[in-house]
Amino acid sequence: MAPIDALFQPFRLKSLTLPNRVVMAPMTRSKSPNQVPGENVAAYYRRRTEGGVGLILTEGTSPEHRSASNDANVPAFFGEASLAGWARVVKEVKAAGGHIMPQLWHQGVVRHPGSGPYPEAPSMSPSGLAKPGKKVAEAMTQRDIDDVIAGFAKSAAYAKALGFDGVELHGAHGYVIDQYFWEGTNVRDDVFGGSLEKRTRFAIEVVEAVRAAVGPEFPILLRFSQWKQQDFTAKLAKDPEELEQFLAPLARAGVDIFHCSTRRFWEPEFPDTGSDLNLAGWTKKISGIPTITVGSVGLNEDFITAYRSKGAEPVGIDRLLEMLARGDFDLVAVGRALIANPDWANKMREGHFDRLVAYEPAALETLV
Repeated sequence: MAPIDALFQPFRLKSLTLPNRVVMAPMTRSKSPNQVPGENVAAYYRRRTEGGVGLILTEGTSPEHRSASNDANVPAFFGEASLAGWARVVKEVKAAGGHIMPQLWHQGVVRHPGSGPYPEAPSMSPSGLAKPGKKVAEAMTQRDIDDVIAGFAKSAAYAKALGFDGVELHGAHGYVIDQYFWEGTNVRDDVFGGSLEKRTRFAIEVVEAVRAAVGPEFPILLRFSQWKQQDFTAKLAKDPEELEQFLAPLARAGVDIFHCSTRRFWEPEFPDTGSDLNLAGWTKKISGIPTITVGSVGLNEDFITAYRSKGAEPVGIDRLLEMLARGDFDLVAVGRALIANPDWANKMREGHFDRLVAYEPAALETLV
């Protein structure tokens, strides 16, 4: 088998059968006025499906909670008009033979109070902390917690009813689920705070509520990260033992796939162990659950640097293919490279590496 063939093997899990291992990573677009995805959004995702992507994870969408988003141009996953728009997206992707899941994204206190489509709604946070030592809101009450959890479950049920193939919960990058994970933003002294394992309680209740809403065969993905937008050096788990403490209760709760977000997929997560496994590799080894790796796939520098600078040239992915072939992870999420190359997967499969176009941040303005 040629190295590239590892990227184009089928993947099966529960009700999900994918033709290959290429996943479109969620990327915020802010192209849905009044939170309603239009025909342009449907065309955008269909084009990536036609370009060979095995699974599309949509841009982050707001679950049914009024304080979920700071931007009225970020699509909602509730409300008649927004759900009708998502029905159109599903129809287009399915017509092209694709698979698609929405990402449910509650920003928590990263949403500045007074912003977004419902400015009167208070922002949510486990302890009111935007980052360690910076309090900007009040801690969530039990009623707040119940309402946010219910919002995730309702939107997951809408996704199933519309014909989506699963749902991803955004538990990374310092947003509300991750705010519970991180000791820098969770200083609660109730059942939702304390040790790393105890700080998974909120996410566990979200997963359990979603599972109750969608049934046993509908895949639930959880995206998590060590780093936070508030602190790139943050670590939930400092070693494999702590990572196991974090993963085990989430696996028991019903997570089907862990989407392991890193800035650079090729970097070992725990280099002091002597292992070259990245976060997705360690997560799969510890939990036994399928994983998605993500982080500057197809670029020669990490995605944040690429976004802030003049762009990044696409580079070879020999290292990625080696890691995939040996079973470190199961799926590969591609982000900005798919902005510049909607047919990235087809180009890779056909060996047209010389036809790959460099990613430029200006491409975010069009996202065709």
